[in-house]
Amino acid sequence: METLLYAFSHGSRALPPRPQLVGVVGSGNLEVLIEAAPLDGGCSITVNTAAVGFGAIWAAVMRDFQQRWQLADVRIAINDMGATPAVVSLRLDQAVETALAGAP
Repeated sequence: METLLYAFSHGSRALPPRPQLVGVVGSGNLEVLIEAAPLDGGCSITVNTAAVGFGAIWAAVMRDFQQRWQLADVRIAINDMGATPAVVSLRLDQAVETALAGAP
């Protein structure tokens, strides 16, 4: 197992206070927990993955995700069992869209 930490500052999009969990940890898949958190306008992402040695790829996927969504005051936890970058990206988008669907 490997734990990777990513932090982004100066986002502009906040989420509703209710946490959302999407996905299921299983062979080749992952789960994403996304929640509002007081991070001074930042976004923090923690990745726990069984696929060791792919930090550069994770970093690229996380940068692309944050550029798309510009999240502020959001904490994300990812539990991964070997999902491909495309699946990671889709699951992250699903988490944000699910969270925003309940916004007033």
